[in-house]
Amino acid sequence: MRSRIVAGALVICAGLALSPAPAAAGGLGPAPKPDPALLAQCTGTAPITCTFDVPPGHYDVTVQLGDRRVAAQTEVFAEARRLMVSSIDTAAGELVRRTFTVNVRNPEAQQNGFSGPGTPGLTLTFAGSAPKVSGIGLAPAGCETQRLFLAGDSTVTDQDAVPYTGWGQRLPISFRRGLSVVNHSGSGESSVSFLAKPEMWAALQPQLRPGDVALVQFGHNDKQSTAEVFRANLTQIVQGIRATGAQPVLVTPVVRRWFTGSKLNSTGLIVNGLGVDLPAEMRAVAAAESVPLIDLTARSQAVVETLGPEQAKALYLTREKRDDTHTSEHGATIYADLVATALKDLSLIPDRYWAAG
Repeated sequence: MRSRIVAGALVICAGLALSPAPAAAGGLGPAPKPDPALLAQCTGTAPITCTFDVPPGHYDVTVQLGDRRVAAQTEVFAEARRLMVSSIDTAAGELVRRTFTVNVRNPEAQQNGFSGPGTPGLTLTFAGSAPKVSGIGLAPAGCETQRLFLAGDSTVTDQDAVPYTGWGQRLPISFRRGLSVVNHSGSGESSVSFLAKPEMWAALQPQLRPGDVALVQFGHNDKQSTAEVFRANLTQIVQGIRATGAQPVLVTPVVRRWFTGSKLNSTGLIVNGLGVDLPAEMRAVAAAESVPLIDLTARSQAVVETLGPEQAKALYLTREKRDDTHTSEHGATIYADLVATALKDLSLIPDRYWAAG
């Protein structure tokens, strides 16, 4: 049985019918308080999975981690393996609260349907070596919620199947309650297919509003795109985001673990089959359109080459899948941190939304 959360008077917020907590003057309203009834929607012990019957939208969540009788070690995921709370150790009798904002959508993971529709409503998963949850609070987020959109490929998307992990799945831990990460990405997407598929660009653009930030990473699947086509597609996406009042940010693609000696070769640096240096083309578009740029190619290259061919395997699925493109949970975490650091330096998202540390 699912617990239906939305009740009471409705307001229209960016096209969604929500019932937000009352906002305090000049900021967010109070975080939702744990409701004992919500724990009835949880099953299992390791992991503990909780499901709630809510419509698509943005939700503020409070979790109370720990147990009054035993020590615990808990991390919290939402929906398709999005990391919301990093691992927390609690002693017996110690209870710790954390709050965050989560985006619920349909399909819940990859927006091109690559991984299927997923589970309707909101899913919270409490994992770790000894997970314990003693309270959950849940309420629709207010209209002031900041939204961070992601548009990209399989290295960005919400991967539902272990061990595949996109850096977008690890990005939410960088933010406090009040910012919702909307990962509108999909495996196999290129700048060409993203514009062509109605469930990708045509579905994303109407969601954007003034104040939103949209990170755009393509290149891995533009294997036969000419420089002219790649530049034109990125320019169309950038201008389309700006037309909504949102702020576009171009993100050059994360490198592949393809070495020649101690340095990444052209395949590793995302030079395609036509010899087009796709990160360089993205940098050129950023300059031409005066768009902020996160050079994830250069940042990830520095990490991978510093580790070297053998140690860099831990960032990818080399050992598990003989895959030097898709990242492990560890690699996705490292690259998400690179993105978060660069994004914070751009000062596009107010300081109050950034997590400490």
